[in-house]
Amino acid sequence: MTAQTHAPQPARAPRDKAALAAFVDHTLLKPETMAADVAALVEEGADLGVYSVCVSPSFVSLAVEVAAGRLAVATVCGFPSGKHMTDVKAFEAARAVADDADEVDMVIDVGTARAGRFDVVEADIAAVRAAVQPGRILKVIIESAALTDEQIVGACKAAEAAGADFVKTSTGFHPAGGASVHAVSLMARTVGAAGGGRLGVKASGGIRDLDTALAMIEAGATRLGLSGTASVLAGFDQDGAAPAPAAAPTDY
Repeated sequence: MTAQTHAPQPARAPRDKAALAAFVDHTLLKPETMAADVAALVEEGADLGVYSVCVSPSFVSLAVEVAAGRLAVATVCGFPSGKHMTDVKAFEAARAVADDADEVDMVIDVGTARAGRFDVVEADIAAVRAAVQPGRILKVIIESAALTDEQIVGACKAAEAAGADFVKTSTGFHPAGGASVHAVSLMARTVGAAGGGRLGVKASGGIRDLDTALAMIEAGATRLGLSGTASVLAGFDQDGAAPAPAAAPTDY
């Protein structure tokens, strides 16, 4: 499936399962994941009508094969620490594209952003952008929970300057936490539709119920990273109330 760049649009709350599913990257990035788990993820994602599945780099080819054009396939790069050398990130991204990934979610060096070295952050992103061919989507994970508002703004502007398509809140692995409405709103105002920008905003990390998912979209998210997608969508079966959060899933 060839990915399409989604120009950011003003937030519009989905009114049913199908509309919300279209926002979702259905995600499985656990280290213990097996091939059978990935195949099941793709089939579940297709049944739910999600936009894409997001899998580890070693499973891209399998996911593409099982998806058979029914949905997009995304993967990660420099994940989850972002501390990989830039040329390694670029190689990893190029390999993912060679394996037919439609989208690549890269992690910045969060410490570099915390140090205010946004020129270095931009160069890191630009190298990965060069490795991700035109027509493929590059999302930039800034680990917003570990940054101040000023650092979030700086990281988002660096991603925009480097040619990224999306900024993304979180890996889901950082102890500081995942997505927040405040961070999503700030990101959207900085480089998304709310501020007249061109980038999409992906909210991921800790989104486990319908109310939270809708709040992220209202704040400006144009994509959601979910691992408990079925549970979130089931909120529409509860007369508008979100179901009780599932005990386990971590959203990346």
